[in-house]
Amino acid sequence: MQVEEILAKLIGFPSVVGSPNHAIADWIAAYARAAGAEVAVLPGPEGDRSNLFISVGPRETPGYVLSGHMDVVPAGEAGWQGDPFALRRDGDRLHGRGTTDMKGFLACALAALPKLAASRLARPVHLAFSYDEEAGCRGVPHLLAALPGLCARPLGAIIGEPSGMQPVLAHKGKAAARLEVIGRPGHSSRPDLGLNAVHAMAVIVAQAALHGQALANGPLDANFEPPYSSLQFGVIAGGQAINIIPDRCTAEVEARAIAGVSPASLLQPVKQQLFALREQGYETAWDDMSAYPALSLPAEHALAGLMVELTGEKALAAVSYGTEAGLYQHAGIDAIICGPGSIDRAHRPNEYIETRELAACQQMIAGLAARLTS
Repeated sequence: MQVEEILAKLIGFPSVVGSPNHAIADWIAAYARAAGAEVAVLPGPEGDRSNLFISVGPRETPGYVLSGHMDVVPAGEAGWQGDPFALRRDGDRLHGRGTTDMKGFLACALAALPKLAASRLARPVHLAFSYDEEAGCRGVPHLLAALPGLCARPLGAIIGEPSGMQPVLAHKGKAAARLEVIGRPGHSSRPDLGLNAVHAMAVIVAQAALHGQALANGPLDANFEPPYSSLQFGVIAGGQAINIIPDRCTAEVEARAIAGVSPASLLQPVKQQLFALREQGYETAWDDMSAYPALSLPAEHALAGLMVELTGEKALAAVSYGTEAGLYQHAGIDAIICGPGSIDRAHRPNEYIETRELAACQQMIAGLAARLTS
């Protein structure tokens, strides 16, 4: 199958984050087996979705991982000029949800399988396809935990997030949590008899905002925009009516950390303030939603040099978005970001990838394979 045909099949699966993914995973697994690859289907603890690990070449020898996620964000936003889950060609542009983030990369990797299987690879190429990356990289930790039983420790992982085929050396880490405050309801005319959960949460949000502003003072890393870690509340909800003391309030907070700073540590002051409300009679709950570490690969690293040679592009010091690359690095596998498309098109109506971008990605994978052929 040609890359565009494969991409059309992948786009046709509405593999929205947080939903069962057996349809797309089963199709990919069947295609990969037919191409001559070894396939491990790795069910996640949710029970209705799986990671995939696909190998070509001697698994007992260290090789390289081409890593991507099968899930996409929802496509309910206005402005789509066609069915988001049906590939639509407009000149050199291929439109559809996930074309650039990141089923275009998956299609390129899958299109390479038949030639890889027919080659005499001295080192293997693995395809690691995860689920629920868009929910904070929830699927790939289970894949990484299983990796020692599937292959020798890889020499490196290429995470194919859209980067314009420019190798990317670093990104920030992230941690997100949901807070809940439970107070005591009552009539608004007698605030002395209730516990206002919205007011209590408002104090936490205000204190956290000050904490977030202070992060601008450092530590700093000029490779990032902004060059400091950040913290913000993005969602808050509570109350039933203006004349009822709200007894419940929830909020969601995230922290993004430059390399060398733990994202979870940035949330600790917020967590402490939340739990301190218990002394005032409130009930509280803290739910960690997602977390992944920062990526930081030295420019002089062999993997960086390899990707510069394979793409002909200068390495980019850092990007603002997050990926699974930090989790690979945390697991002891050197990682770098390099994939077709632009992040500016992701999560938008009429998302697209260009045919020349797919061709450049295929050329990169072919170059990698040539280096691994005995």
